[in-house]
Amino acid sequence: MQLSDVHGKPIEDAVVSVTPQSAGQPISPRPASVTRYIDQKNETFVPYLQVFRPGDRLVFRNSDPTRHHVYSFAPAKSFEFVLTSGESSTPLILDKLGAVAVGCNIHDSMIAYLYISDAPWIGRSGADGRVRLEGLPAGVYAINVWHPQLRPGKVQAPQQITIDPVVTAVNAAFVLSLLPDPRRPADRERLDY
Repeated sequence: MQLSDVHGKPIEDAVVSVTPQSAGQPISPRPASVTRYIDQKNETFVPYLQVFRPGDRLVFRNSDPTRHHVYSFAPAKSFEFVLTSGESSTPLILDKLGAVAVGCNIHDSMIAYLYISDAPWIGRSGADGRVRLEGLPAGVYAINVWHPQLRPGKVQAPQQITIDPVVTAVNAAFVLSLLPDPRRPADRERLDY
């Protein structure tokens, strides 16, 4: 799948989820729960976007020489941690579906997103705007796309695809209109705050 903006530039950090639309279609086995990490480096959350399954765990690390106050008030998961340099949070269990915006109460430009989904197939676009999902059996599927910079309340219409038993690959393309990237470079004068 290829994702691009209205100017034809590839879109990174889009979440693509694929769900079967026909009753009785086989789905991929659910992967075991994992622990993923989001680090804080140069007053930036790394990575900007992380995809999770319900039951996965998340640990925040602070690799900056400064303190961070990590928080979210999202319905899918609310939390708050004050992490000093070199410290990690206790693992959070992500058990509700949805998008979670994460910020730092000390450094306003620090933003990250968690996306929790139970879709059988899910992926995140890379810098080239591509997502490759493998192992989809023959059937009819809905493809949904989400990106943190979509306008609030604007839902991207799903695309429907049909995979024929003879076809080995299906391509889909999405063109998204995004808001400007809210992240800014770190303020070097306040890096040691």
